[in-house]
Amino acid sequence: MLRLITDFDGPIMDVSERYYRVYQFCLEKTRKPGQRVREMSKAEFWQLKRSRVPENQIALNSGLDEVQAQAFSQLRRDSVHTEHFFQYDIPIPGAVDALLKIQQAGVDLVVMTMRRVWELDYAVQKYDLGKFFPENRRYCLSNDYVKTRDIEDKPLLMTKAVAELPRATDTWMVGDTEADITAAKKHQIKVMAVESGIRDRTQLKLYQPDLIVPNLSTAVEMFLEPATSSREIVASVK
Repeated sequence: MLRLITDFDGPIMDVSERYYRVYQFCLEKTRKPGQRVREMSKAEFWQLKRSRVPENQIALNSGLDEVQAQAFSQLRRDSVHTEHFFQYDIPIPGAVDALLKIQQAGVDLVVMTMRRVWELDYAVQKYDLGKFFPENRRYCLSNDYVKTRDIEDKPLLMTKAVAELPRATDTWMVGDTEADITAAKKHQIKVMAVESGIRDRTQLKLYQPDLIVPNLSTAVEMFLEPATSSREIVASVK
């Protein structure tokens, strides 16, 4: 049996609009009356997020002072995972078709995400993704889970999945962050990093995934074509 484990945000869902709306909200709430600030364009903001510029630096770049930047960062943490803003997430173009393709190929499909149960259920129901991921193929955080850091929490989910899922002859992980790469590597699972999420290629390369591909559609093509030449593989990680 072949298995593909995929992260949710990044490979499947585009979260850029949610993050940008939260940025706009926090900037407006933190600025003083009459204070001049510089609201970044979505493209500029998302580029900074993907290159892992800290939240307080994004606030400073937008014209807030040091004290405001701390308040901005806290408000952002309190807001980004609330139901009001989740409505802005949308599927990445081609992602649903990619899921359908790999399901039709008979591959065991698993989702592994740092979303809590209610956060995953919200998107799964809204976009009818349950047909790809039955309950026993969804690995996420409980609603009352106390998060530490994704790079520490996600390997714990992978450990749980490896213990519970039936043995597969070949398994790949698809993700968009260092947490995905680390979780896979800790269990000797091959990993493809996608550039459609919240990390750019420079950040992904630091964690040495087996492959770096543009999106889930390309990842599925690579997964279903085991005869891919070594030249193509080498090219994909440069």
